[in-house]
Amino acid sequence: MELDFERCYRAVDSRDQRFDGWFYTGVTSTGIYCRPSCPAMTPKRQNVRFFPSAAAAQGAGLRACRRCRPDAAPGSPQWDVRADVVGRAMRLIADGVVDRDGVPGLAGRLGYTERHLHRMLRAELGAGPLALARAQRAQTARTLIETTELGMAEIAFAAGFGSVRQFNDTVREVYGAAPSELRTLRGRRPAAGGAGTITLRLAYRPPLHAAALLDFLAVRALPGVEEVRDGTYRRGLRLPHGAAEVALTPVDGHVSATLRLADMRDLAPAVARCRRLLDLDADPEAVDATLAADPALAPAVRAEPGVRLPRAVDGFEMAVRAIVGQQVSVRSARTTLTRLLHSTPDLRPVDQEVLVDESASPNRKPLDHRAEGRGEGRGEGQGEGWGGLRGFPGAEEVVRLPDAAFGMPGGRRETIRALARAVADGEIVLDPGGDRQETGRRLLAVPGIGAWTAGYVAMRALGDPDVFLPTDLAVRRGGAALGLPDDPKTLDPYADRWRPWRSYAVIRLWRAA
Repeated sequence: MELDFERCYRAVDSRDQRFDGWFYTGVTSTGIYCRPSCPAMTPKRQNVRFFPSAAAAQGAGLRACRRCRPDAAPGSPQWDVRADVVGRAMRLIADGVVDRDGVPGLAGRLGYTERHLHRMLRAELGAGPLALARAQRAQTARTLIETTELGMAEIAFAAGFGSVRQFNDTVREVYGAAPSELRTLRGRRPAAGGAGTITLRLAYRPPLHAAALLDFLAVRALPGVEEVRDGTYRRGLRLPHGAAEVALTPVDGHVSATLRLADMRDLAPAVARCRRLLDLDADPEAVDATLAADPALAPAVRAEPGVRLPRAVDGFEMAVRAIVGQQVSVRSARTTLTRLLHSTPDLRPVDQEVLVDESASPNRKPLDHRAEGRGEGRGEGQGEGWGGLRGFPGAEEVVRLPDAAFGMPGGRRETIRALARAVADGEIVLDPGGDRQETGRRLLAVPGIGAWTAGYVAMRALGDPDVFLPTDLAVRRGGAALGLPDDPKTLDPYADRWRPWRSYAVIRLWRAA
């Protein structure tokens, strides 16, 4: 990836936090790398190099700045937006695929040889898949070292390292200190929060319209799986190594994430999925600039800057919700999905916990939640309290459910079963690394799935930022409320002016409705 030196240096000189995660600043005179907004003195031009990834900076022999913590910066928004192989690879690496399946597993998921995948990632990011995964392991290890009382051997394997020696060498190389020194330098003990609680700060690029996020999630919250209460969103998760629960609270400057994990190896995937759910790696100024260029949307953008695209922690769950929500009310969809949940066996309870607190206890302010609907796929209601939430059942479980568990017309029931079989067999991939175009084609081939459902799944499960739903009732009502045409045949071509951020326009139209 080519980085323009003058543009990057101006961003560093102005300490512009909007560029955090887009690139990293290497300072050859000190041997460290920083985020662009680092508060330290601006280095001289002759001492500066710019890198497209933290892994590339580490590969050049630089260690992470202890002041600005570049490894904790928001991720580059392009990896959420891009649908090409490199974008898909970055999303899978963030989800821990290399740690679980190795580079062969990653290459197999993407349909490329290891050699070709390495070449593409090196060209774009200055580092191969192993180096990128290693940088993520180092960040996970630092978090656990500085904020838990876990032993170093436990941290090494929880962070995904193959040996304690590899863990020690990597931490020394990346942070310029032994693991035990990092724990001493931090000088903070975990705050009281009860066994099993891990609290982290999730960074984002401002502005963030937190109320809009929580509004959206609250009206669609599914009992037993998720809830929104007192400014906090809580839900159960199904992760690669076990069950988990998470509580996400937007506060000034970051989102406080509190997790309970059955297996500490799931920390990185849990964080990655929470970031995707809340769209925390987005570039809201780029989105808002495009939408505000339309006079019809400009007042809404000025009044509510930073509205995000709520995504999903489980693509299969989102697809089932979309199918159940076709042409029914919020209450009916909630009743149907609740019955389906009650028909599945409970997930294994969380039985292994560790206490972590990476942030000072913030003053949490409740946010107002205004109910909203979204037409064909409207949401599913409010849930139970922390401690009793579980992840949505997997495709294999749904396939085995009896007819009585569905509580819906036979055609829709068979659509869900056909989808579940395809997901269980690997024919349809609904995770962040899936090919968006191919997934869309395969969804449309499932009887009972039409353009609206496939588009909604692409927008929320696959994170496509440029989906428009012209036939959606709430989109049409929102368009009419803003003085736009409400006829799908007219509204659809009109929406071309919002490219490549039409999914964000859909969220704003739903709010207007």
